[in-house]
Amino acid sequence: MFARQNSREAQAKLAALDRVQGVIEFDLTGRILSANQNFLDVVGYTLPEIVGQHHSLFMDSAQRDSEPYRAFWERLRTGAFESGQFQRVGRGGRPIWIQASYNPMLDTRGRPYKVVKFATDITRQRTEEADRAGQIAAIDKVQAVIAFDLDGTVLEANDNFLLAMGYAREEIVGRHHSLFVEPATRDSEAYRAFWAALRGGTYQAAQFRRIGKGGREVWIQASYNPILDAGGRPYKVIKFATDISDQVHLLANLRTLIDQNFGEIEQAVSHSTKAAALASSAADSTAGNVQTVAAAAEELAASVAEMSQSIVRSQGATDTAYACVQDADAHTKRLADTATAMTSIVGLIQNIAGQINLLALNATIEAARAGEAGRGFAVVASEVKALADQAARATGQINGEIASVQRVSQEVVEALGLIGSSVSVMRETVVATAAAIEEQSAVTRDLAENMQSASGAVTAITGNIGAIVQSVAGVSHAVGTTREAAKVLAR
Repeated sequence: MFARQNSREAQAKLAALDRVQGVIEFDLTGRILSANQNFLDVVGYTLPEIVGQHHSLFMDSAQRDSEPYRAFWERLRTGAFESGQFQRVGRGGRPIWIQASYNPMLDTRGRPYKVVKFATDITRQRTEEADRAGQIAAIDKVQAVIAFDLDGTVLEANDNFLLAMGYAREEIVGRHHSLFVEPATRDSEAYRAFWAALRGGTYQAAQFRRIGKGGREVWIQASYNPILDAGGRPYKVIKFATDISDQVHLLANLRTLIDQNFGEIEQAVSHSTKAAALASSAADSTAGNVQTVAAAAEELAASVAEMSQSIVRSQGATDTAYACVQDADAHTKRLADTATAMTSIVGLIQNIAGQINLLALNATIEAARAGEAGRGFAVVASEVKALADQAARATGQINGEIASVQRVSQEVVEALGLIGSSVSVMRETVVATAAAIEEQSAVTRDLAENMQSASGAVTAITGNIGAIVQSVAGVSHAVGTTREAAKVLAR
C-alpha cells in the first residue's frame, strides 16, 4: 500500500515538473528518447525532428567534438550527476542558455540506464546579465568606481579611482571614506547627514571636492548609489566618479579671464561712451560754427556781388576816361600843330614887318632927299616904321607865346601819354579784377552751398553720434548680460 502511495506521489511530482520545466530523456550514449513540449518550445524543434538524434544536435561544432564534451557524457554513463548553466544551440543556430540538471536514472540493481534532464530557459536572464555586466565593465574602464559598506568603510576600488586619488588598493581598503575629505568637512553635520541619507537609500550626485594622497586637491563629478538587497534594503554604496580637476581649474582660469576681459570691454565701452558724448558736443559746436560760416559765406557772396557790380561800373568809368584821354591827346596834338602853323604865319608877318620897316627907311631917305617937299611923306614913313616896329615887337611876343604854347602842349601830350598809360594799366587791372571777383563770386557761391551741405551733414553726424551713444549703451548692457551668462557657463 505504501509502495503504491509512494509511486503515485512520485508520478505527481514528475507531472508537476513536466508542467513547469523542459524535460528530455537520453539513453546512455546521448540518443534522445523523448522530450516534453516545454523543452521543444525552448529549442524550437518538434518531437519527430529530435527523437533518435544525439544530444550534440544542441551543441555548437566547437564543443561537439571537444574532449570536455566526451568526458561530460562519460561521467553521466557512470551515474554522476551534472547541473549548472549551459549554453546550447536551438533551431537555426539560435543560442540558448538553460539552467539544467542531468540526472542518471538507475535500475533495480543500481546501474544507470538512461539520463533525464530538467531544464529552464534562462536565455533572457543571461542576456540581461551580460548586458549589465558589459555596462559595468564599460563604466569600470572609463570611470572611477569605489564600493563602501553603509558606514562608509571602503570595500573595493578600481584602478581608475586609485589613479585619480593617488593611492594603492591596500592603502584604502578597510579605511573610512573620510580619508578623502578635509578635516573641516569630516567633522561637519552636513557630512554626517550625507552618509545618513545614503544609509536611508537616497542617492547623492554632484561635484565634490576631495583630497587625494599627499593633500592634493581633486575635483570629481560623482554619484553615490545605494545598492539594495532582495528585500529592497540598502546593504552597500557604489560610487561612480569622473576626475574633473582639469576642467574645474580650467573653468576657474576661465572665470578669471572672463572677469579680466569683460572688465577691459566695459572700460572700452565706457571710454567709447565718453568719446561719443564729446564727439556729439563737438559736432553740435561744429554745426553751430558751420551755420555761422554758412551765413558769413552768404554775406560774403552778397558783398562780392556788390563789389563785382562796382568793378563793372569802375571798368565803364575807366573805359570812358581812357577814351577821353585819347580825345584830349588828339586835341592837344592838333593844338600843337596849330601853334606850329601860327609860328609860320608869325614868321611871315615878321618878314612883312621887316620889309615894311625897310620900305619906311627907304621912304625916309627919299623924303630927306626931297627936302621940304618930302616932309609929309617922311612923317608918314615915320609912322609906318613905328607901326612896323610895333608889329615886329608884337610878332616877337606872339612868337614867344606860341613857343610857350608849344612847350605846354608838349608837356600836356607827355602828361596825357602817362595818364593814358596809367588809365590803360588801370583798365587792364580793373578787367582782371572783375574776372577775379567773378571767379571769387562763383567760389563764394559754391562755398555757401557747401557750407549748407556741411551743416546738414554735421546735423546728420550729430544724429548718428546720438544713435552710436544709444548703441554703446545697448552694448554695455549686453556686455553685462553676457558677462553674467559667461559666469554661469563657467561654473
